[in-house]
Amino acid sequence: MGPVNLALWLGGIALVAVGYTRARGRWDRYQALKSQEDNVARYEAWRGGVRDRSKTGASTMMEVLRRQAQISAAIAVVGFVLIFAGFAIK
Repeated sequence: MGPVNLALWLGGIALVAVGYTRARGRWDRYQALKSQEDNVARYEAWRGGVRDRSKTGASTMMEVLRRQAQISAAIAVVGFVLIFAGFAIK
């Protein structure tokens, strides 16, 4: 175990932790907004009204949150790659 391996492991663990914590919060908020939107759609269908499909602030926020969660997940994946690279390098 050399200093390069240790640096890759520590860097990988840090990236996984940062990516996970960032993705978790954004994904939870995205799911809450999606649940609210689904609830409104069910209510509109039950009421018999035509639902306006135009872009809303909530749908824009859902797109932003989904994209941020994807970026954060990619950061965590890079962390996993660094951890595996730390084991692969001799």
